[in-house]
Amino acid sequence: MKTMMTRALGTMLLACATTICGAQSLDRLKINQVQVLGTHNSYARPVDAAVLALVDPIFEKMGETFMKSMPEDQLAAFREFHPNTVKMSEGLRYNHPPFDVQLDAGIRSIEIDVYNDPSGNRFNRPAAYQVLRQKGVTDLAPFDTTDLDKPGFKVLHMADIDFRTHYTTFKGALAAMRSWSDAHPGHFPVYVMIEAKDKGIPLFPGSAAVLPFDEKAFDALDQEVIGQLGRDKLITPDDVRGQFPTLREAVLAKNWPTVKAARGKFIFLLLPSTAGMDLASDYVKNRPNLEGRVMFMQSKPQDSYAAFLLLDNAIMRQQEIQQAVKQGFLVRTRSDIETYEAKVNDHTRAEAAFKSGAQVISTDFFRPGNGYGTPYFVTLPGGGEARPNPVNARR
Repeated sequence: MKTMMTRALGTMLLACATTICGAQSLDRLKINQVQVLGTHNSYARPVDAAVLALVDPIFEKMGETFMKSMPEDQLAAFREFHPNTVKMSEGLRYNHPPFDVQLDAGIRSIEIDVYNDPSGNRFNRPAAYQVLRQKGVTDLAPFDTTDLDKPGFKVLHMADIDFRTHYTTFKGALAAMRSWSDAHPGHFPVYVMIEAKDKGIPLFPGSAAVLPFDEKAFDALDQEVIGQLGRDKLITPDDVRGQFPTLREAVLAKNWPTVKAARGKFIFLLLPSTAGMDLASDYVKNRPNLEGRVMFMQSKPQDSYAAFLLLDNAIMRQQEIQQAVKQGFLVRTRSDIETYEAKVNDHTRAEAAFKSGAQVISTDFFRPGNGYGTPYFVTLPGGGEARPNPVNARR
């Protein structure tokens, strides 16, 4: 018995030593020299089945017209971000648990879609539910309306269609992150991607009027982050730029903080428009290097504020991602797009994503169990919350 206990204790000590050594190894790296797994639309709850049945034929017809009318360059860009043909109901066949469950499981990137609602009452009565109720449907899935009547930024995927969420407000989502962070002092830094939703899809009468994000709205968005998390828990563009003339020059000089210095903090990455397709944004108005801003904004490599690139198609952009990572940029890519990989149980995109060296890999399936009944799910190679980046952390 004593021998067995000694062996068990030895195994435990070895495991602890390995964990500590692993953490110390990561601590020496900079936050652009690691790779983490994140979730896509991290707040999402399942869409009601009746809504999906209602919108599928509408989107199918719209898609055919939309594709025919697009110029070749726009069509190519669209196909890069949407490489597989799937029904809307399939593209939305995922959901996630609350943030704390994801973070406890080792997820280190959270994605939040935010809508501008300065007056309140913009998203209380989803148009799809109104149409279905008029058709006599009474067993619609309940959805949380907490604080939807109040002014402030709201969290949902698609107004009037995909609106069921764990966090109705941005303030609530941030509070959940802060609560988890306070309970885990010294945690590995968390990358938070914010998509500023500025376009709606008005399929039905009474659809919500989705507002743009102007400079005033972005100022308020930044202040909400600071107010809920605190400036001391953020890594901002000013922190990275330091004494360099431009943010881009600081990034090319690899002036990112170390993981050790960033522990317990958050790095916010902004998609300034719906789907990140339009990079013209008031977020950089009169701030060519994101001076005073909270978030690193999606950019092109030549922009003065270039620090964060969105290159979601790792199969098509493998070499481009690797080059950008070597230069010092942060890159987000995806291991699965619109659930197609889960449907056919194909890890090709996931393997390409991890091999690319993109620092943030987003998935809809971070644990076993998906809507297709396949064994598909994605884990960080080697497990854990982070690993040395395979492209730019090599000695």
